[in-house]
Amino acid sequence: MEPAIESGLLETGLKPRFPDSADCREIDDYWAMDYTAKRKGKEYYHGGIDMPAPSGTPIIASADGTVIGKFLGDLSPRGIEIVLRHSPKDTGLPFWTYTQYTHFSEVPKQEVGQQVRMGEVLGPTGNSGIDVKTRKQSEHRRTAVHFAVFYNTSGDYAVFKGKMVIPAEGKWMDPNAMFRKNPPYDSSSLKELHQDEKNISISIMFEDGITIPSEAKIVWPYFCNPL
Repeated sequence: MEPAIESGLLETGLKPRFPDSADCREIDDYWAMDYTAKRKGKEYYHGGIDMPAPSGTPIIASADGTVIGKFLGDLSPRGIEIVLRHSPKDTGLPFWTYTQYTHFSEVPKQEVGQQVRMGEVLGPTGNSGIDVKTRKQSEHRRTAVHFAVFYNTSGDYAVFKGKMVIPAEGKWMDPNAMFRKNPPYDSSSLKELHQDEKNISISIMFEDGITIPSEAKIVWPYFCNPL
C-alpha cells in the first residue's frame, strides 16, 4: 500500500454535509477505511466511499464527462464498473478528475468514448464483485455504490490489461474533497485542516433535474429526495 498512501490514499476526516431541504444517501464504508481484516490480513485501505441503496436504485454521473472504461469485473471485488473522465471545464476544478462507480447489478448502456451529462443515469445499484476470500461472487455484500475519485494535471491515462483505468501520475482523492470550492485537495493537506473545515457542503440533484445549488457542476452520485 505504500505507493498508494504516498499518492493520497490516507484518511482525511472529511464528512459530507447535505442541504437541509434534502434527504440523501449517506456513507457507511468511509474513505481510507482500514480493510486489512477483510483482505486476509494484508494491509489495505478503502480507496473510495460506499453509499448503500436498495437494489436497482439509479446511480448517476457526478459531472459532465466521457466514458473511458467499462469493465465486467467478474474476477474483481469491484464487480461491474464504469469510469468517467472530467475536464477542468466539466467540473470547475483546476485539474482532470476521474470518477469510478462499481457494483452495478447490470452493465451500463453507455459505451467507451461516449459523452455523458451530470445526473445521467449510469445503471442500477447492485452488489456485483467477488469475495476476496472465496474468489466467488459475494453473497454477503450489501447493495451499494463504491464511488472513487482520482485526479491528474495532464488528462492522460492508460487502461491496464483491460481491467482498470490508471491516470498518468495520478493522485487519489477523498471523494468528499471534490466538492470543495477551493484548495487544498490533496489528502495530506486535508488531514491537517481544522475540524470545522472538514464538514463539506455537498451539491446535489433531485430526480427532476433541479440541483442545489443551481449552478452546481458536480453532484452526489445518487439522486436526493426533497424534504
